[in-house]
Parts: sequence; structure tokens; C-alpha cells
Amino acid sequence: MRIAVPNKGRLHDPTIDLLERAGLPVTDGTNRRLYAETVDPEVTLLFVRAADVPAYVADGAADMGITGYDQIHESGADLVDLLNLGYGTCRLVLAAPETGPVSTVADLGGGTVATEFPGVARDFFADREIDPEIVEVSGATELTPLVDIADAIVDITSTGTTLQVNGLDVIEDVLESSVRLVCRPDVTGEPKVEQVRTALRSVLSAEGKRYLMMNVPEKSLDDVREVIPGLGGPTVMDIAGTDLVAVHAVVDEGDVFEAINDVKREGASDVLVTEIERLVE
Repeated sequence: MRIAVPNKGRLHDPTIDLLERAGLPVTDGTNRRLYAETVDPEVTLLFVRAADVPAYVADGAADMGITGYDQIHESGADLVDLLNLGYGTCRLVLAAPETGPVSTVADLGGGTVATEFPGVARDFFADREIDPEIVEVSGATELTPLVDIADAIVDITSTGTTLQVNGLDVIEDVLESSVRLVCRPDVTGEPKVEQVRTALRSVLSAEGKRYLMMNVPEKSLDDVREVIPGLGGPTVMDIAGTDLVAVHAVVDEGDVFEAINDVKREGASDVLVTEIERLVE
């Protein structure tokens, strides 16, 4: 099973980190390599440009891929979106000079739009029945209106700061993007594909969660249960030779402080809180 992942840029490090936390660390390094083995002998990573990941998967060079939804949409490849990995979030927006004549999408009828995402831009305007000229550029998109190459741009933004610095206003959001796990339709449901998806999802499910453990007098169990803000009911186990039970629960990190005080008030003791690396739901 080959997984295509970004070889550099802002998506590379968090992708490798997520795979490691999911139990798939590389075993032979990643520097200047085109591929790497993982601890699972059936899983190999291919390092390619983030924009090329969809093509590698669609063409069969890889079975699965990890890249931004913006790149997936732009490629037009027929891929199955298996899991939103939640990082690499950004927006593609339509923006134009704040002092210029373009203030709405409709103002671009007959105009020119520069972008690194011509496919996304064409779909956006087609949905609105507007047909501007799309000029594909490979960088510095925000400069094109300033040098009269385009009337507006479709570009990525995270905070909007770069647009503001260049005197551009956002007219409308075009696409919300984050990093996704994808595969080809013909491998959907394959055991290894499901194993990878489950492993990655278990890491995401554990984020922001804590494991709460305590000893509780049997007579106080119902009261303690009432105040534990867990995922479903807590797990309760007898402690041999005592009138205590061990109570375990998964709680949101933000609820831990109050939960500890609540359970101690109801008679719990020996309260222990630990981090959770993976949570298979």
C-alpha cells in the first residue's frame, strides 16, 4: 500500500507527525528521498509535491494520498475523501483592489482573474454564470492587479494579512480547505486502507481528550457517575478485597479541572489524569 504525501512545505511536517502518532513512523528517513518504508512492511510513503498527490493516486502510482482539499478539487481527479485530517486549514477567496471598480462577483463579467487554481476558479464562476478570463499564474498572485495583469484574483489566505498589505479586499469566499486522506474508488474498503484510516482517525479522536481514573466507594458510585462528563458511561471495575470500585472515563480536556473537584466532592480518591495518544471509537 503506497501513500503519497507532501515532500516539503507547510503540510510535510504535520503529515509526518500525524503518521508517526498513528503508529506509522518512517524507518529510513525522509531527507532528499522519493520514498520511505514505514514500520508496517505493507505501507510505503511516496514524497511528491502537494499539488501532485491527487494525480499520483488517480493514476495508480499510489493507493492513498494526503494533501489539501484545494489541490484535490483543482486536480479534478475522481478520488474518495476518506477523512478530514483537520490541519492545513485555509480559504481560497476572490479578492480585488480596495479602490478599484470590482466590488462584487458580477462586476467581473468580461473581466480578468489571476489565480494558481484555474480549475477551482472556473467552477466558482460557472456556478454563478459569469465567464471572466482566467489567467493562470505560478506565484505572487496578489501582485497581478497592481501591475494591470488582472482585475481580481482567486488566492489562498489564512489570515488575510497579505491581501491587506497589497491593498486587496475579499469579495467572496471561494473554497474552504483542509488536509484530507483520499484514495482511489477501486481500493475503497480494502483492509489496509481501512486500517490506515482507523489509525489516523484514532489520533484525531484523542486530541483534546484526557483519561480520568479514580477509586470510588461503591455506595458513592451513582453520585460520581452523575458528575462525570465522559464520552458515554464510565467503565467501572471491582477492586478485590475492598468496598471500592475503579472508575475510568474519557473526558474533554476543558472539563478536567471541574470534573476532579466534582468527583472528589462525591467521595472519589486517588484521581489520576493521563493524556490519550489514540482513541478508537
